[in-house]
Amino acid sequence: MACGSELLSPSPIEQPLAPATACDEKSAKALQFIEEVTKNTDSVQERVLEEIMRQNADTEYLKRFDLNGATDRKSFKSKIPVVTYEDLQPDIQRIANGDRSTIFCAYPISEFLTSSGTSAGERKLMPFIHEELDRRQLLYSLLMPVMNQYVPDLDKGKALHFLFVKAETKTPGGLVARPVLTSYYKSDHFKNRPFDPYNLYTSPNEAILCPDSFQSMYTQMLCGLIMRHQVLRVGAVFASGLLRAIRFLQLNWQQLSHDISTGTLSPKITDPSIRECMAKLLKPDPELAEFINMECSSEDWERIITRIWPNTKYLDVIVTGAMAQYIPTLDYYSGGLPKACTMYGSSECYFGLNLRPISDPSDVSYTIMPNMGYFEFIPHDDSSPLTLSRDSPPPLVDLAYVEVGKYYELVITTYCGLNRYRVGDILQVTRFHNTAPEFRFVRRKNVLLSIDSDKTDESELQRGIENASVLLKEFNTTVVEYTSYADTKSIPGHYVIYWELMIKNASRPPTNEVLNQCCLAMEESLNSVYRQGRVADNSIGPLEIRVVKNGTFEELMDYAISRGASINQYKVPRCVSFTPIMELLDSRVISVHFSPAAPHWTPERRR
Repeated sequence: MACGSELLSPSPIEQPLAPATACDEKSAKALQFIEEVTKNTDSVQERVLEEIMRQNADTEYLKRFDLNGATDRKSFKSKIPVVTYEDLQPDIQRIANGDRSTIFCAYPISEFLTSSGTSAGERKLMPFIHEELDRRQLLYSLLMPVMNQYVPDLDKGKALHFLFVKAETKTPGGLVARPVLTSYYKSDHFKNRPFDPYNLYTSPNEAILCPDSFQSMYTQMLCGLIMRHQVLRVGAVFASGLLRAIRFLQLNWQQLSHDISTGTLSPKITDPSIRECMAKLLKPDPELAEFINMECSSEDWERIITRIWPNTKYLDVIVTGAMAQYIPTLDYYSGGLPKACTMYGSSECYFGLNLRPISDPSDVSYTIMPNMGYFEFIPHDDSSPLTLSRDSPPPLVDLAYVEVGKYYELVITTYCGLNRYRVGDILQVTRFHNTAPEFRFVRRKNVLLSIDSDKTDESELQRGIENASVLLKEFNTTVVEYTSYADTKSIPGHYVIYWELMIKNASRPPTNEVLNQCCLAMEESLNSVYRQGRVADNSIGPLEIRVVKNGTFEELMDYAISRGASINQYKVPRCVSFTPIMELLDSRVISVHFSPAAPHWTPERRR
């Protein structure tokens, strides 16, 4: 992840994407579509807003603001307030309880899409309409034509993608509520997708759609092993999901090898549809089983991905934002394969795609496609946050008029009925493709840690982890997972960071002195307000690192899933406060370390 202090200079508008000579007509049309909408960003946005306003003109929500049928930008911006989920929650609850009137959208609400379950508070319920599937499918259809320009011959094999669903719940009014990817995988758009040589998976639908995460993972891994020479790309939604799959292989390779050797499926797999499917695929292959035994029995798992799947061209995983900290571990297991971040979306809306999918993770930017919704941006400056008022709407910036290098908070208006909704993502404009801006995902809005007047966000914490990790390289050790909390029970309070380490040379682990210095390195990386609190105000105590046993964060994920989180969308919370989670973490601590000195701080002029 690029540091926020890096100066990004404007770059010229680049030449149109040119399809490769072998690109088929379908890919050529997809690339042409991207060019057309990004050349006409503002006019497309104007048309999208007019369509949304006309479609939902008679809804209860829009009628509250006396638009009198107006669909123009000026009326929209002057009369419709900028809102958060909390503003909409009473109306959303009405729909959840069974109210079928046109509250937000002219089309019937077909289901709710839930947030990932790792944000603060309860999971959010986002109203969704069936008609939106076509729009989201359109964005999916653009991904491989873009990728084909950078990685050739992806139609010559398959993708080992670890994809999962979660068993949905129902609201009191009977509507299904489920994570966005569960909704997509269970839709006819996915289950009955037409044959596409660029989008063939090793995992059968029966495995992907199995709600039992163990049976699903086991079957997907088994299929990936059987078809190992056909695999051209390996991935999951998030980097953490792919690492969980590698950990699963470490724990279960013996049983998987047995199944391959004998041609019989483990009795642990009880799902009838999976057993029927695998009966046609699984045949005795002692040679492959022996190969798996040889590779997986070794203590050295470096480059395991390319050893088992030797034709892998890249990893298809998200490694931006909080996922950036997984990059060293992914590099260890893959031998440094390229990591492709292909698209940017959420439960509320699918936003856009990465037109340079094989770029370095620190350079990943997403082009917001102007046909997906109507997008506005709140200028963001941590030193002087903008106060939004219903009585005096702020001058939000339209998509085509953001400025390179500046930070913004994303605000969306969707066909599903969200109007000027604050998503909570902080983005930085990196460049333009034609007239469409490209954005670097910086972080989720809001602060992670605070003891006094200090405010530490996710990107600062990540930078601190990266800088402290440099001290561990001498010991061939990396931080594979972390979380934090603000300990305010002590006086003064202090930051506590939980680390899970990968020590590649057990005979030479990091010393206590080095781990203490890691605490100080983290503090040196934090903002001036924090360091002033440590040095001048004595309002913050020395930072503490608690090293936990290997596997602790896997237990944390299992706990979250047992409470309803989606395995497909799960992200480790970068700050924790829930007592059972704290107790789990503290019960796994094997060593404790504190900063041995105060960080550097001098009075500095505020910008």
